[in-house]
Amino acid sequence: MHMQSKFAVQGKSCGALPSCARAPRRSLLGWLGLLWAGSLWCIGSQQALAATAGIGARPAFASGHILVAKAPTSADTDFLTALAQRGSSLGKLRGLEIHVVNVRPGDEQASVTQLLRNPHVQFAELDVLVQPSATVNDPNFSSEWHLPTIGASTAWDIALGSGVTIAILDTGVDGTHPDLAPRLVPGWNFYDNNSNTSDVYGHGTAVAGTAAAAMNNGIGVAGVAGNANIMPVRISDPTGYALWSTIAQGLTWAADHGARVANISYAVANSATVISAANYFRSKGGVVAVAAGNTGAVDNTSPTSAMLVVSATDASDVRASFSTYGSMVAIAAPGVNIYTTANGGGYRYASGTSFSSPIVAGTAALVLSRRPDYSPSQVDAVLKSTAMDLGTGGTDIYYGAGRVNAAAAVLQAASSGPGDSTPPTVAIASPTSGSVSGTVTVAVNASDNVGVTRVELRVNGAMVATDTAAPFQFAWNSASVVNGTAQLAAVAFDAAGNSRTSTAVAVNVANGTTTPDTTPPSVSIATPSNSLTVSGNVTVSISASDNVGVTRVDLRVNGSTVASGNASPFQFSWNSGTVSDGLAALTAAAYDAAGNSAVSTAVSVNVANATDTTAPVLAITSPGNGLTVSGNVAITTSVSDNRGSAGITQRLYIDGALKHTVTGNVLNYKWNSRPAAPGVHVIVVTATDAAGNATTRQVQVTTLGK
Repeated sequence: MHMQSKFAVQGKSCGALPSCARAPRRSLLGWLGLLWAGSLWCIGSQQALAATAGIGARPAFASGHILVAKAPTSADTDFLTALAQRGSSLGKLRGLEIHVVNVRPGDEQASVTQLLRNPHVQFAELDVLVQPSATVNDPNFSSEWHLPTIGASTAWDIALGSGVTIAILDTGVDGTHPDLAPRLVPGWNFYDNNSNTSDVYGHGTAVAGTAAAAMNNGIGVAGVAGNANIMPVRISDPTGYALWSTIAQGLTWAADHGARVANISYAVANSATVISAANYFRSKGGVVAVAAGNTGAVDNTSPTSAMLVVSATDASDVRASFSTYGSMVAIAAPGVNIYTTANGGGYRYASGTSFSSPIVAGTAALVLSRRPDYSPSQVDAVLKSTAMDLGTGGTDIYYGAGRVNAAAAVLQAASSGPGDSTPPTVAIASPTSGSVSGTVTVAVNASDNVGVTRVELRVNGAMVATDTAAPFQFAWNSASVVNGTAQLAAVAFDAAGNSRTSTAVAVNVANGTTTPDTTPPSVSIATPSNSLTVSGNVTVSISASDNVGVTRVDLRVNGSTVASGNASPFQFSWNSGTVSDGLAALTAAAYDAAGNSAVSTAVSVNVANATDTTAPVLAITSPGNGLTVSGNVAITTSVSDNRGSAGITQRLYIDGALKHTVTGNVLNYKWNSRPAAPGVHVIVVTATDAAGNATTRQVQVTTLGK
């Protein structure tokens, strides 16, 4: 039954559950599961999902709200004032300092762009909807080739995963499956806000079996960590899609309920919100494995230490053709034709990085079952240092540290003795005193009994730079602080998570006589070329350089900023359908750290998106016209449109009263006809596309009354 009661959060009311483009009966935004400060947080009924249609379009995202984090050093009042420029906070995500911010539907990207410029905002992003990283199945290969490839049998002589709980953040898990039921522990359903974690799509059951299907039970298959516990955390809608905010909620919940490993078979490495939740999970001693994705192309997302991003390999230890790659990949694992558990009690073959990440998650569970004292950094270090190096020597963009080797990882963990508890030694070598100005070279000496993994430079307590390899040296812009005494300190970390802060060095910053940076960046639009005719989604490439460094580039269309980026290469996908047909002026603005800016010469393009005058094609598929009905009546429709289903809104009226609104091409509504008076009733459905074209259909049915 769909709950219709209201929940108050900080004086705000959350009304009846909204509809959803991909889940007609319940929105992804209606989970009722975003716990904050002991209260329930939900989204008002006016919100749905927005999507950009077309090949190469960005993924769907939540309409009417965005995700925003406060800058650590900013006051709450300053942050809330910044939010007021675009909307207001509806509350924080569970366990995180990330606010769900209400904005006007259609204004999400512009709100993110504006808030990213505010110094009181750490980050702002859309609440993106992602799909599972699975591909097609193939039943023609032998079973479980991946287990001998990673040396699972050898690893099982030492560790089986006992005592470790793996959280499977996915579409749910079939709790009746004989290979999974013995391993299940209670989880949570963040979509329906209840404890029913059954699998609504089939993906989560396959992922769970890959990680930890029960072993030595005489049936089916064995997971990598067959004695580990499986904690099902449903974060998806019935079609398998999940929002970044839901995934973050699931991670913090799992961390607070004892999970030591989390698997997310979705490509989420580019979400600051999910990364924040992964850091929370690690702060509780846990390791997070996520899928790299199945685009088959490069992803320029920056690497993160918060999660292990896993690419896929085949039976020949070669990167799978579908596997996404890039510098964010930490490690690889088999991901082609993985034989695993299936919804309904059976078994199937499946491919995708969705099934590579649970192999890494299972291996992490093996390591932790042998060494429960290990920190997340130690688990990461063991997995990477023992991985089978593939491709070019050392870490690369296709395999990261290499293909996971469960046997070697567990053997190393078992032979390493007690955990490393010795912190590094660290000291600032230069400068050690005196006056400084301009760019200052700061040299740091750091050593450790095992090895230093990272050194941070902090100025007046704030981290300003990080170095991960000796010699540890930084170029610090002293103009970033006011003249006078500044305290420099270095913090060194090792793989076990031990750290030590150096003795502070006081220097006198004297930039009064230095020449400030007044040189603006140079910027130009590389593509598209001037006078080009464009339509649909247009890739805009921008060249920008500066004598010190470019900190941000904005893309402007007819003078309005439509996108921003802060890292090269500066490339944007612009939806030309957002402007009228005809000439449009594209310009780029580039900024440097000193506040200098420059605007490129305008590139004029001819936008030729034909006006959409075609109304959707609508049919009421149930009930049939003229039928006599009783009880609960299923009302369903089918809609298609020349511009796709993303912009279609359907409205259902019964005897002139609006009963249901849904975004997308499928409407599915249960009408309780019992209270209706006996006689003829008119059911009307209207379908309106993004251009405002509308189609109406109606049927008449007869009820007999109670």
